[in-house]
Amino acid sequence: MRRRCGDGARPLNRRQALIGLAACTTAAYATEPAPAPTTAAPAGRTASEAAAALAPWPMPLATVHPALHLAGDSTMADKRTPPAFPERGWGQLYRGLLREPERLVNHAANGRSTKRFIDEGRWAHLLGQLAADDFVLIQFGHNDQKADDPQRYAPAATAFKDNLRRFVRETRERGAIPLLATPVMRRSFDAEGRLLPTLGDYPEATREVAREQGVVLLDLHARTRDWLQALGPEASKAMFMCFAPGAHPELPQGRQDNTHFVEAGALAVARLAAVQMREQRLPLADWLLPSA
Repeated sequence: MRRRCGDGARPLNRRQALIGLAACTTAAYATEPAPAPTTAAPAGRTASEAAAALAPWPMPLATVHPALHLAGDSTMADKRTPPAFPERGWGQLYRGLLREPERLVNHAANGRSTKRFIDEGRWAHLLGQLAADDFVLIQFGHNDQKADDPQRYAPAATAFKDNLRRFVRETRERGAIPLLATPVMRRSFDAEGRLLPTLGDYPEATREVAREQGVVLLDLHARTRDWLQALGPEASKAMFMCFAPGAHPELPQGRQDNTHFVEAGALAVARLAAVQMREQRLPLADWLLPSA
């Protein structure tokens, strides 16, 4: 059943939905309080880009129910950079796989861990947008593992798992349906061309909470591992923010960022998520376009 916030609203066509999402995002920038400053620049990013990644980030609003809410980090997030800048999140590209793209509400934000997502009020905002029969897809781990950053660090065996349990519990309390996703792989190969794990215990911690809580799991860590291993060290570069100096006008000094996706990589991961939706016969699979 289609339910829209507000009364008397007419159904949106695809173009109107995307325009509305952009307008909502633009308005959100002016209202969100800034988080505490940080000085550390993630590998592969300039200090100014690092500051931008952790700067105020939109807190989106649901306009249609049931909706799919995404909670996660930069690998999933919508990117507010100019269109010419190539970085994209897989959640941003997943929207284009839906029959009604306005049903996706992307709360994911760059640089966020489970801890920071809670501490900044993002989780509370998401809960405030929930309606019965909504879905919440949760993917964290990349920033939870940063032990040198007390604003973000959440040990895998303790705080990280507790935060995931909280997300599941509070989603269910509101009549919505939680789903967990393991964090996507980074592009890190050894000299023999074997993909290396870089996310420690966080993927398995997510699997354990999913089993314990009886939650549907999208194992994006395993699926992206197989995908990247099949591509290999060279071909996989085209999926990530890997550019030689002068190869991209927005990156004159080049970039070797093996965490964040370009559009092709983000779309590939979005399709891996869609495949798992269909394999598990989730109701969300019915939301997908036939071509997804």
